[in-house]
This record gives sequence, structure tokens and C-alpha cells, in this order.
Amino acid sequence: MLWNTLNQTVELGWDFYLPVILFVGLIALAIPVWAAIGAAAITMLLMSGDLPLSLVGESLFDGIDAFALTAVPLFILTGDVLVRAGLSRKFLDVAEALTCWAKGGFGSATVLVCGMFSAISGSDAAGAAAVGRMTIARLVESGYSRPYACALVAAGACTGILIPPSIAYIVIGLVLGISASTLFLAAVIPGLAILTAILVTNIIMNRLHAYEHGGLITFSEWFDRLATSVKSGWYAFIVPGIIFYGIFSGRLTPTEAGATAVIVTIIIGFILGTLKLSDFPAMLVSSAKVNGVILPIIAFSLPLAQALAIMGVPQGFVGAATSLTDDPYLLILLMIGILIAAGCVMETTPNIVILAPILKPLADNIGMNEIQFCVMMITALGVGFITPPLGLNLFVVSGITGESILKIAARAVPFVLCMLVVVLLIAFVPAISTSLLPEIYR
Repeated sequence: MLWNTLNQTVELGWDFYLPVILFVGLIALAIPVWAAIGAAAITMLLMSGDLPLSLVGESLFDGIDAFALTAVPLFILTGDVLVRAGLSRKFLDVAEALTCWAKGGFGSATVLVCGMFSAISGSDAAGAAAVGRMTIARLVESGYSRPYACALVAAGACTGILIPPSIAYIVIGLVLGISASTLFLAAVIPGLAILTAILVTNIIMNRLHAYEHGGLITFSEWFDRLATSVKSGWYAFIVPGIIFYGIFSGRLTPTEAGATAVIVTIIIGFILGTLKLSDFPAMLVSSAKVNGVILPIIAFSLPLAQALAIMGVPQGFVGAATSLTDDPYLLILLMIGILIAAGCVMETTPNIVILAPILKPLADNIGMNEIQFCVMMITALGVGFITPPLGLNLFVVSGITGESILKIAARAVPFVLCMLVVVLLIAFVPAISTSLLPEIYR
């Protein structure tokens, strides 16, 4: 019904349908996302004639010629250096010491270290790979089934795009013209809410299935273990400290914070002797490969978003949605449904660049705060990282362990449900995403 109303409102023709069919077909053939988006954008521009094709090249480079985007490779590189320097292991030691007093402690530690890693790298796939290699084997030894251990890591790593600094918030800030620092501040409580929800869900699942078997320890034993782990690994927390203090105090832009974090992490690695000059080529190549996936998607998505805007698709979508119902609660649920469905079949970056300009006018129409909309969108898309058929984190942990993706996805259902609860809370309780912001943004 929504599609028919949209069709009547905008009068869509083959200049819209054919590029969409082409895009879906290319994705189904496993063509890289950036190439599929580029082909769809060029086809749409050729057929509609709304934008001269000669301007596509200029549009591609103008779209990624943004100072804010320089933070993306820096945070990716910081995460890579962090792993190679052995600092991620220190995070795990502290997280394990924090939770060792409780039954299910190592599972909780796994979730916490995912959050700690997220506070540096801004990438969920990197977190899933790094934390998975450190924890999955130990989780199995502790009594967890292998599919559940994989699902736990995959769910915890979803915080990579939800806890600042986050590449996703940098991208949506670029697309909608909102300060990344403001979005980072708004994302703190929602990101911690997701982390807490996953943590609580794991504790409940552990109680139901008795996955982890461990004895309780006294307070003095717990305190001694925590003090020892903090003493031996306190320097690892310098990096997230610099990022958070620099960005939230306003002393550093996200790009400057990322650059500072890279330098400090490298220095710590050299001081510890865990990082050598010979490690740099591999680190740079690895980070460049990840960055080389993200930036072409952004570059080719922007002309497509421009073509859709010129054709009136965002305005038509608002008209079609509001013609079905004027209830803001139902419209919010409609947006959440679209975002979750999109997150299940496509990566976050193209979803942001394509859907944000389409859905934001609807959010504006019902009076939703633009910061709240951004946080809701990123959090809803984050659910897609552990939801088939795409489920990027599922593929990452499956690649590490060789476990069946379907088995991991089945064990991830409780985590999907708990994340959906947080998405709904963010959507209907504005204070969750705006309470830390200055009055002007509320």
C-alpha cells in the first residue's frame, strides 16, 4: 500500500524502477556494493536526465572531499595498531577482572571488551575479529556452546558503530550536515544502553542454560585481581581517554582525536616492544583495505541520493507515509521497520547515505529531533549486523571459527530482541539521546 501511494505521489517511471532492479540484481550476483550503487546511480542519471553525466566525476570527488571523513581511516588504523601492539589483550584482562566475581563472568567480560574496543576503532567488523580471536576458544572452554559463543561476540561487536567514536556517525553527520562531535555525545547513553542490554541478556541466558561454570570469589580476592590487572594494563586506557576527553571537551575534532590516538598507540607499542617498524606495512595495508571499502560506497551513494532527491522521492515518501496514517508513533515504527529490513540486506554506509535523506523529512514532519533521528537510525541499522542474510558480524565470526552462520544466527535471536527494545526506547524517549546535549540541540 505504501509503495502504491508513493508511486501515485511521485509518479515513478522506468528511470527509477530499472536502476533499482539493476542494483538488486548486481547485489544478488555478489558484485561489490560500491559498484552496484555506482551502476544504479549512473543508470538513473542517464535515464532521467536530471543531472548531466559529465558532473558525476566531480560529484564523486566533492562528496568525499570532506575534512570529517579523514577521521575514518585514522580510527580504523588506531584499532589495527591497538591489536598489533597487544593493548586489546590488556582490555580483556581488566574486563575479566571486573566480572570474575560473578557466574558467567567471562561471557560478561567478552561483552565489556567489545565495548572497550568500540570506544577506539569505531568499526564493528574489526571488533568482532579482534575480540573473537581472543575470546571464543576460552568461552567454549568455560562451558558455552560454540555457536552461542560466536553469537555473543557478534552481538557485542555491534557496539562498534553504536559507541562513539563511530564511523557510522561520521558518515551520517556528513550526509545530513550535523557535527560528528555532537552525534558522538548524543550516542553515549544509547551506546551504553545497547552494551548493558547485551550484557544482561547474556547473564539471563547463562542462568537458563548454565553455560559457564565458575566458583564465586571473595571481595578481597576480586579487588586484588582487579588492582593487579589495572596496574599492569593502565596505559591501554590512555588511548580511549584521549579520544573521549579530546572530543567531548571540544579541544579536539574527531579527526584530530583519531590522529592523536594513532600516534599515542604507536608510541606505547614501541615502548612496550610489541610493535616494530616491520609491522607498519601490514598495518597500513590492512587499514587501507577497510577504508577502501567504505569511501567508494560513500562516493557513489551521494550521486544516487542526489538523483533521488531531484526526482522527489524523499518528499513523495513523506506524502505517501502521512497519507496512510498521521499517528507519529506508527510512522516511527514504519521508519524502524524500514531501517531494520535495510540493515538485514545491505551494509550500514550505503544505507545511511541513501536512506537518511529519504527518512529525515518524515522525521522532521512528525517533529522528531534530528539528533534523536540519527541515533535511532544508526542503532536500528546496527541490529542488521547480527541478522541474516547479510549479518556482517555473523560472517566475521563464522570465518574465524568455521561455525555455521545459521547456527550462530539462531543463537543471536535473544540479542536481536534486546537490541530492538533499546531501539524502541530511543525512538520514543528523546531524553535518551538528547539529555547530554546543550539546550540548543534538544
